[in-house]
Amino acid sequence: MRRALELARQGWGGTHPQPMVGALIVEDGQIVAEGWQARDGGFHAVKTALAKLGRAPREGALLVVTLEPGGTEEELAAGAELIIGAGLKQVVAGATDPNPAHAGKGFDHLRAAGIEAVTGVLEPECTELNLICNHWATLGTPLIAAKAAVTLDGRIACRSGDSRGITGELAREDVMRWRRLFPSIAVGAGTVMAENPRLTARLPGAKEWCPVRFVFDGLLRSVADRAMPHVYTDEFRERTIVVTTPHGGMGYVRKLRDLGVQVWILPSGTQRVPLGEFRKRCEQEKISGVYFDGDAALVSQILQEKQIDYLFVYRAPVLLADDRAKPMLSGLRTEKLLNAVRLAEVRHEVLGDDTLTRGRVTYPGQMFIDETTFSLG
Repeated sequence: MRRALELARQGWGGTHPQPMVGALIVEDGQIVAEGWQARDGGFHAVKTALAKLGRAPREGALLVVTLEPGGTEEELAAGAELIIGAGLKQVVAGATDPNPAHAGKGFDHLRAAGIEAVTGVLEPECTELNLICNHWATLGTPLIAAKAAVTLDGRIACRSGDSRGITGELAREDVMRWRRLFPSIAVGAGTVMAENPRLTARLPGAKEWCPVRFVFDGLLRSVADRAMPHVYTDEFRERTIVVTTPHGGMGYVRKLRDLGVQVWILPSGTQRVPLGEFRKRCEQEKISGVYFDGDAALVSQILQEKQIDYLFVYRAPVLLADDRAKPMLSGLRTEKLLNAVRLAEVRHEVLGDDTLTRGRVTYPGQMFIDETTFSLG
């Protein structure tokens, strides 16, 4: 199964909105064929593995696959029938289909045909591999994730604004890896104006890849300067979407559209883009995940509006010890730990001298519970 996971990761970032899947066929204890889902609409991992085998599996052959055969009813039938038609009698699977309407049906279909189905092998790893797809499949809404690189005392920049090089090379490379996974990346106008980033994924040995690039700019102030940012003029500009409000001015909207940049004008009574409306528009456009890269003001707004689903925090062994250094997040008034925002399904990774903590964001309940009236016995 660990090898099947390695195969599945070959499709990293290329299969949305479909999941990454790895499959292999084992005969007499030896792997004889392998496959993975390479892209959305491409051959399924099991079909690829069988095609590479080029013949019928031998008696006693074993299929190992990271995800339950299924999806829609049509995909369930096609996937199960493919396995049945190949003459396989044993299947070992990792994760169960995340969609509650389909979960377990693929296994039931196989067992009804007399195939032994062993499930739950490395299930946490196989499930976590498709965190974006799983979120989309279960909730029908994009996974909104945010990233920050901080010092040990939770600061993202000195009081002067200097933030270059907080984390090391391995952490920065890992950021690029996650950028490659998400179908879109987002920043605020302040970041675009101050840093002029490319907002692409640049990994060693791989071609530069550009996701959908969102720039949040409620007043379109990033369009006012003559020197236009890279994301409005480079070779990927047609993949840039400026998210704004009716307060931005149609002249700037026309200027962007003339450059080939898309513009989403979302209803808002203020100069700030409402994140709930942005999420709805992403649902309509079938964008299954958005990675907010830094920008403390924007990420703080998303947190205040309870729109962050997942958080990545890279922490460097650096101390600023300056109360005027820029904090990672702000804007909440959390007077009791009971009301703190927390992470669930937490993962920790060591990246050289830095560490990554990531997990699903959980918000406190809407009803306040005073500690004087609530106890644990």
